[in-house]
Amino acid sequence: MKDLILIIDDEIDLLDLLEIRLSNAGFDVIGCLNTKNAEKILEEESVSLMIVDRNLEYENGIREEGSKFVKKIRKNGVNIPIIFLSALNSKEDQMKGFERGGDDYITKPFDFDLLLAKINALLRRQKGSENKNYIYKNLHLDINTRILNIDDKNIFLTPLEAKILHIFFLNPRKVLTKDFLLESIWDNQNQIKSINVAIKRLRQKLNDDKNKYIKNIRSEGYMLV
Repeated sequence: MKDLILIIDDEIDLLDLLEIRLSNAGFDVIGCLNTKNAEKILEEESVSLMIVDRNLEYENGIREEGSKFVKKIRKNGVNIPIIFLSALNSKEDQMKGFERGGDDYITKPFDFDLLLAKINALLRRQKGSENKNYIYKNLHLDINTRILNIDDKNIFLTPLEAKILHIFFLNPRKVLTKDFLLESIWDNQNQIKSINVAIKRLRQKLNDDKNKYIKNIRSEGYMLV
């Protein structure tokens, strides 16, 4: 499985160039012009690394700092490597990028080979340090492959299903409200329907019609029992 890189930059020419060159380097690549689209990608896909322009522009002309976006997703539990790209090259600007949650900071214009080397180094470090296997009773979840093993039977999960089950694994026997799940996965109240559908499908894959694993607590939320 190829690593997926998500790029957020409102310079279309640069975005297109990075998509082409990183694809040629062996990565799957998705480019976004704004954070709104990036939110949807992070929810639906298993992103390995992000490249974020520190200064982005909304369609209405309002400037938005990419570093604020990164700070928000770090708060929501996104822990993938993040590289800032920016024409802001002062020491203070770079320190702000690291303080907001960036793992590296590259100033524009930049050398592509250097960017590629930093990407590979961060991915190696990420894969070497993370424990992506979780066990609860007879459930074995591999976050990296999104494979859930139940009694030696492999079940393939969608990115959203894997994220939800991961949260249940981290909070066993606790009632998790829909608001908590939304905040843990993404800070977007419009996705409640997606959460409901994903849990329904997850329970179907678990053959959980008798609440053996995930119990619906009326008017409160869900619990991994």
